[in-house]
Amino acid sequence: MILGSGKFGHRTEILPFPECSPKAAAMGKIDFETVAFDLDGTLADTSPDLAASLNHALQALGREIVPPDSVRHLVGHGARALLRRGLTATGTSSEALIDRVFPIFIDHYSANICAGTTIYEGLEPALDGLARQGASLSICTNKPEALTHRLIKALGWETRFRSVVGGDTLPVRKPDPAPLREAIARAGGGRAAFVGDSIVDADTARAAGIPFIAVSFGFSDLPAGALGADIVIDHYSELGPALARL
Repeated sequence: MILGSGKFGHRTEILPFPECSPKAAAMGKIDFETVAFDLDGTLADTSPDLAASLNHALQALGREIVPPDSVRHLVGHGARALLRRGLTATGTSSEALIDRVFPIFIDHYSANICAGTTIYEGLEPALDGLARQGASLSICTNKPEALTHRLIKALGWETRFRSVVGGDTLPVRKPDPAPLREAIARAGGGRAAFVGDSIVDADTARAAGIPFIAVSFGFSDLPAGALGADIVIDHYSELGPALARL
């Protein structure tokens, strides 16, 4: 586990709650009613399918494709932002051009949403552990809600998350705190933490006033330690202990 810079700009000191012994903290005893997660780059590596769909859209315009590995750092602000960055990287971009290729991208991605997507090592045991301790699990993502539910179904997660808030569920999206607050409320509320991989997620948690755990293996174009997270984890086996120390 890596301790990162906290939301007030200093190195965060992690201590267990007074009622939680160091041994219990190490075992991952948590004091959160709700744990919310970003999706792309946090719960699953969706970059292969997003890259394939972006390149499908670019080829429809006669553009060169972008290297699939480069798409990892273009994700996080939604499909239109991904297209804008892909178009800019291969030529010119405009809102009219994005409007033109957006349906091409969405149709291809919807039909191939889990062709190459994989979940991160240790994730499901970590989620099982949180559920056993009574925590409600939630997803707060900028992916459109319909596509989010399609991916959740493809991954066999229909009963795993109590609430799902996508990028079009509300009139605003992350980093506005409203979607995260809504996701937490729909999951039952209570003391909550947010797990994500990007500056968008960090800013959202900060605006919502809740602790933020960053994963180091996601899509961020910044080092995870530079996101201002309360804790940075390198593997999902570290999630329970990290939550216990917040």
